[in-house]
Amino acid sequence: MSEVTIKIEGMSCNGCVRNVTKALEALPGVTGAKVSLEQACAVVQYDPAAIDEAVMRQAVEDAGFDAPLDL
Repeated sequence: MSEVTIKIEGMSCNGCVRNVTKALEALPGVTGAKVSLEQACAVVQYDPAAIDEAVMRQAVEDAGFDAPLDL
């Protein structure tokens, strides 16, 4: 298992946190996601053989938020 921190912009409430968490945890290969509104990021545990960071970032974007590459 690997872990990555993804910066997330545009979250403003706990509903946003739930939406991002759901979007990430629905991806095959993701085993867990902790999304923080205060820190504006998600810490994602995943299987690198099954998924890569670009797919996770796209899932965040598809949920309506920005996932810039810089931390």
